[in-house]
Amino acid sequence: MVATEYVEVVLPGKVEPEGLEVRSGLPLPVPAAGQVLVGVEATGVSFAEQQMRRGRYYDQPAFPFVPGYDLVGTVLAAGPGVGPELVGRRVAAMTKTGGWASHVALDAADLVEVPDGVGAAEAETAVVNGLTAWQMLHRKARVRAGQTVLVHGANGGVGSVLVQLALGAGARVIGTASGRHHDALRALGVTPVDYRREDVPARVRELAPGGVDAVFDHVGGRGITDSWRLLAPGGTLVSYGSAATRDAEGSKQLPVLALLGRVWLWNLLPNGRHAYFFNVWAGRAFAPNRFRARLRADLSQVFAALHRGEITARIAAELPLARAAEAMRLAESGTVAGKVVLVP
Repeated sequence: MVATEYVEVVLPGKVEPEGLEVRSGLPLPVPAAGQVLVGVEATGVSFAEQQMRRGRYYDQPAFPFVPGYDLVGTVLAAGPGVGPELVGRRVAAMTKTGGWASHVALDAADLVEVPDGVGAAEAETAVVNGLTAWQMLHRKARVRAGQTVLVHGANGGVGSVLVQLALGAGARVIGTASGRHHDALRALGVTPVDYRREDVPARVRELAPGGVDAVFDHVGGRGITDSWRLLAPGGTLVSYGSAATRDAEGSKQLPVLALLGRVWLWNLLPNGRHAYFFNVWAGRAFAPNRFRARLRADLSQVFAALHRGEITARIAAELPLARAAEAMRLAESGTVAGKVVLVP
């Protein structure tokens, strides 16, 4: 039976998760020139949506809007100018918003094919999380075999992929996480540090007296200075978020601007260390074709690693789209490892 209507979840304003609105019975989107209609099979709850519902994501659209940073689905129809061979293929896309729906019209140029043998929910865990991890590890920090890296939030959506990719590259990995996740991290080959009970900088210095070659920090706030100080000569800090200010009041741009300012100042120091503020969307506005080519190449590498079993999908839970509020609560609870996936 071919669907004629679709469902979406709307974020109406700064609300608690229960304030999300499920709208159904909407007419299917019609793909415009260069677009396809995708039947969504999996989307997910990222840290971005947690910030957006608080009005804290630095470039979110005006309320109301449909959240959903990425998705995986099957192409159901092609618009004018798109080859019919795309129809029936399973694809992935980064959307930033709009993914929490049963059907979405997307530009065909933004799609990345998902290899056979990789399930929709598995692939969903590796879209924005895997792409972010891959590009930070290989394009920014350029981690090599024999180096030591520190991953904050090693059990999280990005962190869990990052530690596996780093181990696969031959690096030694130190990962911060609460104690309940330490056994799982040890099983992977990660040396865990309990950020709640231990002095993280002191413990990392014990484990790596000469400093670490790379730090991946999604926390931001005051702790970013500790991350910088833990670097070995020639090391690289990659900052990619500001979880410490998620519940803060005031300007949503200020935490990002503060991080950018510190990164700029640190890079002026003549000590051979480097700092980056990573934005997975960087370059899209100024060089869209280059951005798309890089995204396609890097995400294809992630999917290939997933298909070969070099990285494992960490699915914290799968919930129906209509239970988006419950999914948001679970993702924000800090009690799960991996990604909470919504399955339309």
